[in-house]
Amino acid sequence: MSDLLSGSEPASDYDASSIQVLEDMEHVRLRPGMYIGGKDDRALHHMVAEIIDNSMDEAVAGHATWIEVELHENGHVSVRDNGRGIPTGPHPKDPTKSALEIIFCTLNAGGKFSGDSYETSGGLHGVGSSVVNALSDHLRVEVARNKELYAMEFSRGVPQGKLERIGAAPNRRGTAVTFHPDADIFGSLKLKPARLFKMARSKAYLFSGVEIRWKTAINDGETPQEAKFHFPGGLADYLKEAMGGASTYSEAPFAGSVSFEKFKVPGKVEWAINWTPARDGFIQSYCNTVPTPEGGTHEAGFWAAILKGIKAYGELVNNRKAATITREDLVAGAGALVSCFIREPEFVGQTKDRLATVEAQRMVENAVRDHFDNWLAADTKSAGAILDFLVLRAEERLRRRQEKETSRKTATQKLRLPGKLTDCSSKSREGTELFIVEGDSAGGSAKMARDRKTQALLPLRGKILNVLGAASSKLGSNAEISDLSQALGVSLGAKFNVDDLRYDKVIIMTDADVDGAHIAALLMTFFFTQMRPMIDAGHLYLACPPLYRLTQGSKRVYCLDEAERDIWLEKGLGGSGKIDVSRFKGLGEMDAKDLKDTTMNPATRKLIRVTIDEDEPGQTGDLVERLMGKKPELRFEYIQDNARFVEELDV
Repeated sequence: MSDLLSGSEPASDYDASSIQVLEDMEHVRLRPGMYIGGKDDRALHHMVAEIIDNSMDEAVAGHATWIEVELHENGHVSVRDNGRGIPTGPHPKDPTKSALEIIFCTLNAGGKFSGDSYETSGGLHGVGSSVVNALSDHLRVEVARNKELYAMEFSRGVPQGKLERIGAAPNRRGTAVTFHPDADIFGSLKLKPARLFKMARSKAYLFSGVEIRWKTAINDGETPQEAKFHFPGGLADYLKEAMGGASTYSEAPFAGSVSFEKFKVPGKVEWAINWTPARDGFIQSYCNTVPTPEGGTHEAGFWAAILKGIKAYGELVNNRKAATITREDLVAGAGALVSCFIREPEFVGQTKDRLATVEAQRMVENAVRDHFDNWLAADTKSAGAILDFLVLRAEERLRRRQEKETSRKTATQKLRLPGKLTDCSSKSREGTELFIVEGDSAGGSAKMARDRKTQALLPLRGKILNVLGAASSKLGSNAEISDLSQALGVSLGAKFNVDDLRYDKVIIMTDADVDGAHIAALLMTFFFTQMRPMIDAGHLYLACPPLYRLTQGSKRVYCLDEAERDIWLEKGLGGSGKIDVSRFKGLGEMDAKDLKDTTMNPATRKLIRVTIDEDEPGQTGDLVERLMGKKPELRFEYIQDNARFVEELDV
């Protein structure tokens, strides 16, 4: 007590010297997950998106007409524009440094806080450029401004010299950023031409006033090495491509663009939507050209406008069943794109996956509603077809809700099935299979490839909850876990009874990439902790989708990985001509025939049965707890203990 009263600190390993103060760049490198979501493939490509978004902000503000994205053979990527160019003069708060150096070396520094330079922008927190710089082993910035060319180079966020004046540039303007992701952060992960190509093209759709130029020196066999994108039709053009020629209930989509002028704020909303019986529904939303895969308030406002509009039209034509339509019915068969531009948006997290700006919901709903009412009234044929389709979806949903009894259970047993489960028709458990797939797009391909009699599908959105890393109270309220247990017809934990299982095989079918492996690991953790007797009884399996398809003339071979691909390339397929190599980017992009032949047909597929092989009781449980539990220090200890056994990680 006397030590405390005197102000001195008691002797301990934890004292004032234990408190670390990290510089901005050090903190980014130590905790990249806080800024770009992690160290995985998605985070790697998010770095490129951050730089492209800066150029897009210049284009949307009317200062740039083109943006060029180039992937070099050495793994560097360049993003150039013909905008105003980053300011190069001394910064008022620190005249010893240029504004450019401040932007690339200081978190929370940028020109998008006040709103004076940009009415709307995708960059908000002033961290994009500096984070990319911190996570790159080399970054070079060139700025052409006021007919002068300047350049500066960095390595891992540290300037390699002062800003240099290169010389006169009378015919050039704008900013060019070239960088190489640091292998110390991302390991052997590489930037993928196909993914960057898709990213560049989508940006051109989102703003019709810009031309996106694409170049790559890396030939992956499927991505063009040069291309130009300019889409005057905006999202309507984007939707046409996304629908892939599927039949629709309206010949032309409901599409448009409206400013928020009547709300006396800058910005606008653009949209395109149509309904189809040929595929599962999807929605892609954006704010200030930044993708928002988890939706948010702009999506909520859009669906509110569509739902109120279709119900009002149903009332107008005396269709009483229209009142039963819900948002779930709207989404089921719709292809929809929504893009809004607003000032100072609020996102959830630095990766901006979900928009949280409350006012966006009201503005989008009001802007879209009147136009949707007019569109329905002007095309009664399409409006009637869409209304009939949505009423049928609503009736089907209500019927599923009422059908609590299943023929596979006794007459007294009741079972509620999740709405997104596509069940099989067999009345017996013997020979039936439930495929757990990631996402609706993969579910759409699998639905066409399955055997309707014996194979059922349950799509999961995103990554399932880590049951060991989350509070136990979250299990009962988690939608994905609830859907899983309902589809299987079982209870969790101590109440699980393997005899209640509705399917003979439960098959985890995820993409053949790192994210897919992570989802599979989370699912296996769930089954191990909550339904272990199912594993012991031999009911849990992993699907083995191929990563490559090789074609030579009429000969076709599927390969699970690079090693198998290289073996076939060396010995040949036995056909004539050049061997064409196609890499599957995901289950959702595989043809139904490919998916059936390689992954779902029992006669031709490969399955891995999940088993528990432990020398001592509890050994597997202890290992799962170490790797997936709440204590990161145990994972770190395991990695340190076993790192010497890893020779090469090929992802």
